[in-house]
Amino acid sequence: MIRALLIFTSLFLIYGHIQAQENSETLEEVLITAGRIDLSFSKNSRTIQIISSEEIENSGANNVADLLQQVTGVDIRRRGTGGSQADLYIRGGSFDQTLLLIDGIKVEDAQTGHHTLNLALPIEVIERIEIIKGPAARVYGQNAFTGAVNIVTKDAVQNEVSVGLEAGSYAQKNASVTVSSNLEKSAHTVNYTRQLSDGYRYNTDYDNQQYFIKSRFETESLPIEMIAAFSDRKFGANGFYASPEATDQYEETQASLLGFSTLLEKGNLSLKPRVYWRRNEDEYIFIRQDPSVYRNLHISNKVGAEVNASFTSNLGVTGFGVDMAKVFLSSNNLGDRERFMTTVFLEHRFTLLNDRLDITPGIAVNYFSDFKFHAFPGVDLGYQLAEKWRAYGNLGYTYRIPTYTDLYYSSPNTIGNENLEPEEAISEEIGLKYLSSQLQFSVALFNRDSRNLIDYVKENEDDLWQAANVQDVNTKGLEANLSYGYTINDHRQKLDLGYTYLKDDVKDPGIDFSQYSINSLKHHFTAAYTSQFIKNLNHSLIYRYAERTSGESYGIVDANITLNLDGFEIYAIANNIFNTEYTETNLVPMPKGNVLFGVRFNFN
Repeated sequence: MIRALLIFTSLFLIYGHIQAQENSETLEEVLITAGRIDLSFSKNSRTIQIISSEEIENSGANNVADLLQQVTGVDIRRRGTGGSQADLYIRGGSFDQTLLLIDGIKVEDAQTGHHTLNLALPIEVIERIEIIKGPAARVYGQNAFTGAVNIVTKDAVQNEVSVGLEAGSYAQKNASVTVSSNLEKSAHTVNYTRQLSDGYRYNTDYDNQQYFIKSRFETESLPIEMIAAFSDRKFGANGFYASPEATDQYEETQASLLGFSTLLEKGNLSLKPRVYWRRNEDEYIFIRQDPSVYRNLHISNKVGAEVNASFTSNLGVTGFGVDMAKVFLSSNNLGDRERFMTTVFLEHRFTLLNDRLDITPGIAVNYFSDFKFHAFPGVDLGYQLAEKWRAYGNLGYTYRIPTYTDLYYSSPNTIGNENLEPEEAISEEIGLKYLSSQLQFSVALFNRDSRNLIDYVKENEDDLWQAANVQDVNTKGLEANLSYGYTINDHRQKLDLGYTYLKDDVKDPGIDFSQYSINSLKHHFTAAYTSQFIKNLNHSLIYRYAERTSGESYGIVDANITLNLDGFEIYAIANNIFNTEYTETNLVPMPKGNVLFGVRFNFN
């Protein structure tokens, strides 16, 4: 890791002094949109990282899972490639403790957090990704235990058709079509994406399709926005679950989202009503050639309605809202289940000392039909030290109710526990930010005391594993990020560095047999250098180093290059160019060096 850091720092020093000029791109005024009080990036008192549309384009990633791997503090543990199956972790939390939102719509799955990224959208329709690290339950509700990721989609601003074709290693064949139409009283974006591969080893083939529609209608009384997404994934799951010896597993998932929202503004009051429907279907087959041996089929539905509001007065900005949803599950393993849940949100942002100091206390109160009432209080504080320097801190209580898998799952060696209690934690964070159009820097210290974490345990070796609230864990950490943009002979350059350190202190539960194994990213370093030395020719070099609590460590280098012509792009992506052998989860070996070549046509 140190060697790689020296290499990237040397590049920075070599190129940075050559006719370095200020980069005009800035994220300072980008509004963080998923909450009730919309704040610019520079005024927020949380650790938030934004992946901009330009960074997405330069990342070389062709799916959200691969893109998020380039963000420090975010741990993407993939099984296979092409985004077929991947779990999302933030700051050492589990995949059940991280929330995904699409344009502010919460798309968690009540069955299991394994399905969080099933609805990750095609890269082509994403404007930016907002990553909120730390406790976010009082802002977003349950599941935002250790953080949240909000995918913000593009608006149609012009009439355009974009067609992309890709081919590469392991018989990868990808295609996408995006149509944008900006009419007098409506705007529409439509995308279709398909990705195919024979797989990089036995039974890791996949066929993934995604459909996306976003429409905005400008009526005389109020604007109406519609978003619809559908993802269909079919993939061989060699060693993905059970044990690495289970080489013939297979899975199919279908995830969909339909949402309608609007905005009403009158004076100092702003109202944002929304209704939505999220569906997920998961079919798992233990032996692909013989489904009768063992098969699970789960179908979950979530229907929700919410109203978020803000009111500006002489005392500051008050945010409030209510979110109601009904969850339905139909499963041959977990049974037929229903849950009604309501969350009420309230927060107020006070500004003092000529707006240099801001204090935002808030609370979210949840009601679950099967877990009754819970409350998440918290407070954010920020102080503007100077024009570009900001200190901040936050404190919050957060929790997660068990998934239906935790409660009711049954297999030949594992059973759930319907008497489980919610997981709980108190989290604290202090940080410092420096923001300018050329240089952005942040550092944060954080602490999380978690209790009642769910583990699978047994008293005797021959017993079945059973879920139980037995674990208490303290997590401490440090995170630092640096982004520097400049120009050389009017050609834009950018260097991004990030580092996260985590230390987990697991309290001994006094259980003889336990499955709970924290395998966080103890050291996580990311670096990306994007350059343009010839007009219309961009290239990026991306490095990530991971050292887990188990002691396993690896470093991966990716590269890509793009030639932009008039309405035409040619590019090449190379992953793991030094053929590193590594696994991210469940001892599933990841692919060695591979390449992908692509072309994109843009028609106005």
